[in-house]
Parts: sequence; structure tokens; C-alpha cells
Amino acid sequence: MQYFNTAGYRDNLARASGRTFDYRAPLSDGSWDAWRADFRAALRERLGLNRIGTVPAGLNPRCTESVECDGYTREKWYVTSEPGIEIPFYLLLPGTGEGPYPLVVTPHGHGARGKETYVANYASEEDRVSSEQGERDVAVQAVKEGYAVIAPDVRGFYEMGGEEEWLKSDGKGNSCVNFQKVALMYGRTLIGERVHDMGRLIDYAATRPEIDTSRIVMTGNSGGGTVTLFAAALDDRISVAVPGSYVCTFEKSIIPIGHCPCNIVPGILDLGEMYDVAALIAPRPLLIVHGVHDEIYPIEGTRETYGHLRNVYAAMDAESSCELYEGSGGHRYYKERVWPFVREYLKR
Repeated sequence: MQYFNTAGYRDNLARASGRTFDYRAPLSDGSWDAWRADFRAALRERLGLNRIGTVPAGLNPRCTESVECDGYTREKWYVTSEPGIEIPFYLLLPGTGEGPYPLVVTPHGHGARGKETYVANYASEEDRVSSEQGERDVAVQAVKEGYAVIAPDVRGFYEMGGEEEWLKSDGKGNSCVNFQKVALMYGRTLIGERVHDMGRLIDYAATRPEIDTSRIVMTGNSGGGTVTLFAAALDDRISVAVPGSYVCTFEKSIIPIGHCPCNIVPGILDLGEMYDVAALIAPRPLLIVHGVHDEIYPIEGTRETYGHLRNVYAAMDAESSCELYEGSGGHRYYKERVWPFVREYLKR
């Protein structure tokens, strides 16, 4: 019996892809501004962002609860993202210090409880232990650093999951596969929809006098790192980007490894590799956080991407603004370097 030549198939596709927006071209001929504008336009089209409906009625914010926690206030809000679609999120505000506070937006990764994990609203003692071991209480970390925090559910999870998946899995599943199928049929993608939602949350933040939207950090792990990278690549309002457990190369991670379909952007490698997308963030501060034993985003691909990004930042006289922190474990968040890096660059 003969099996399909998967390796040969991938090689054929790789040889045929042109990478229209290889970052090295604008660095050599000085066309960086034009490259950035053209690449962003093409990337927005591939993500389907141009197909997301407008919202005539605006954000329509509504608050459903306010809870006093240990040293901060946690408010629960909903805002309109597109007609008929609301984004649920927690707004955490420090109980000390003087505002307006810098903002940290914390999109979460794959996890049935979504934003609840990031705000340490645990379902059980087992959930608490697992989350704390992986340092996944990212929103609480940020507010205790003195920042305002927006911790949303991303599409496909918890309150932004479909009722049918929720009931079928007894609250332990997600809607990524079904949502991505529908999005792709209409020329959209889940990554694009999630990036759009982050933009709407930043729009909302600009209405809050307690928040300084000239200083915005975005950080999340795994799928949250995906959202962080693409959102920062397309939205200059994000001052500092800290993607965790995502940055690699598409050819070493998304293609050969069995990732969730929500990671797919049709034709992305005709535009560029992951380091080309990440180059759109330059020269803004970028901290890549990654575990050396990450089995689904291999560290070799992370180091390759970082090597390319160092070239970009060096060409912009901003080499110190791009950093790779390697944690000693696997696929998880590593907070040790995150908050010192954020403090350093928010002071500048």
C-alpha cells in the first residue's frame, strides 16, 4: 500500500509560495512605510476584517456587576462588536494610585472558562491549582502591577461560545471549529474576528477617564498570543505587545502540528511568514515569551523568528525593544520577565 507523500506535498507548496511581503525587501530599498501600508491592507483582507459589519448603534456598553476584590475593583461589562454580537469582559481597576492608568488587554487562549481563568475566578480547587501553576491569572497580575485591565472572552469560548457546543460538552468545550467553518465560508476568519473585537474593546477604553489609552499593553498566552501578535501588527494603538506561547514560524508549527482550525488564515504564506507579520509591530516594544519545551510551537521556530525580528529592530535603531524570554518549561505563560519589561517601556 502506498500513502500520500505529505512531505513532498508541503515542499511543493512551500516552493510555490512567493511571500509577497518578505520584510527584507523594504529594509534593502527603504520602502518600509509603503511596505507596511500595503502589507496591512493585504493582511486585513486575508483575515476578513473588511467583511465585518459596521455597528450603527455604537458600543452600547452595559455593566452587569461590580465586585470589590483584594486591592482592586472588578466590573463586568458588555459592548457591541458587530450587529447582534456583544463582547463580554471584565474591567479591573486598581484600588490605589492615581489614574488615568495604563491599560493591559489580556485575550486568553484555548480554555473552556475563557476570561474567568485570567481574572482568577476559578471553577474548583483543581482549576485554581492548575491555573496558578501555569501563571494564567494574567489579568490579576496586571491589575496588581497598577494597571487597568480589560479581560475579555474571545470568540469561541465561554460566553462567546455557541450554546450548542456548551450544552453538548457540559460547559467544557469550545466553538472554534464551527465558528471557523462559518467564517471561512463568508470570507472571514476567527483570527480576524478576534482582532476586530480587540479593537472594539480599545474603542471602549477610550471612553473611560480612568484609562490612559496612549499606553496600551496586550498580552495573552497560546491563542491569546495569536490575538496579541495579529492585533498589534494591525493596530498602532497597542504600545507594547507580549505574546506568550505562540510566536514561531507557520512552517514549523501551524502546518505540521495538529492545531485547532481557528489558527488558519487562508493564503497567509503567500503574503509572509510569521516574522513578516511580527515585523509590522516594529519599532514598538515586543517581548516574545516562550517555553523551551513547548511541543506545539517548537522553540527552534521561535528562535528563527526572533532572529529575523532582531534584524528588523536593529535596522530601526530599536534593537533593545525586541526581546525573547525563554521559560524553562512547556506550553504555558511565564510572568517573570513580562512585568519588568512592561514597566520599563511604559515609563518611556
